[in-house]
Amino acid sequence: MKINIYFFLILFCGIFLFSGCDKARVYEEYNNIPENLWNIKNIQKFKFSIDDPNLKYNILYNVRNSASYPYYNLFLKYTITDEKGTIISSNLQDLKLMDPKTGEPQGKGMGDIFDNQILSLSSVKFPQKGEYTFTIQQYMRQDPLPDIMSIGIRVEKVE
Repeated sequence: MKINIYFFLILFCGIFLFSGCDKARVYEEYNNIPENLWNIKNIQKFKFSIDDPNLKYNILYNVRNSASYPYYNLFLKYTITDEKGTIISSNLQDLKLMDPKTGEPQGKGMGDIFDNQILSLSSVKFPQKGEYTFTIQQYMRQDPLPDIMSIGIRVEKVE
């Protein structure tokens, strides 16, 4: 009996350790939206470091929303700035959180909560080594925007 318990304990620890390895990830963070009501003035900021400007990177949005989110899409305006505050990139993007025809959520869900990971920028080259700031502002007509629970980004190396 003891052999089986130790075997499963070692197996569980091994799976846990190896599942945590994500060599492509440079940065990933979520910010919770207070009361699930995202105000236009509530600009989300994420600071990350780039150690190798010779590599290419993907930047993805991490959006957690409830099934009662009233729209099929989400307009976001992002801005990337360097350490000096120089704007590297800025754009308005339209994310699809629901299928426009069926209304079915696009992300992975459990109950009425859905997580979406949506590509924002592909194969980005940063001009130099250093710290960068990625800001996100919701750009929908409704203010505050309901049922957005958290917003985040993931920066990963292109492999």
